Amino acid sequence: MASPSAISSESTQFQTSGSEQDQQIMDQRKRKRMVSNRESARRSRMRKQNYVNDLMAELGRLREENSCVFTRVTGMTQLCMNFEAENSVLRAQVAELTHRLDSLNEIMECLSSNNNNGVFEGSYDRMINDGDDFLNPWNLLYVNQPIMASADNMLMLAKCHLFCQCSPAEY
Repeated sequence: MASPSAISSESTQFQTSGSEQDQQIMDQRKRKRMVSNRESARRSRMRKQNYVNDLMAELGRLREENSCVFTRVTGMTQLCMNFEAENSVLRAQVAELTHRLDSLNEIMECLSSNNNNGVFEGSYDRMINDGDDFLNPWNLLYVNQPIMASADNMLMLAKCHLFCQCSPAEY
């Protein structure tokens, strides 16, 4: 039979070898976990790099789109300014034509009121029939010329004043 000291040495040896196996298993698990963590960190870095690359591509696309929009806005602003300038010119022309029409209407009133008084019997018809271009709007010579106050307008207003005895405030 085995002595108690031999049994205890065998059990100590068995415990030691069991303990070493457990330690080896723990070391294997630890190495496996480290490898898994490294792989997970590598995948995380790759995802992060892909995300940054996607953001950079989107940034480039948005900058290009912004440039196109800025160019379009600049063009539209210039077009709007051109339209505003053209509208200003047209408004000035409308005001001048309105003023000329009012002046012509006043002259016509003066002439027609004088015709009724017998002072200038037939003179308006004679002016139209003789081809006076100022009083006949269909025979205007300078349709496409800039509209300006002319000496003819002032002369006709003076004639109207003389014939109608209108005060200057009335015209």
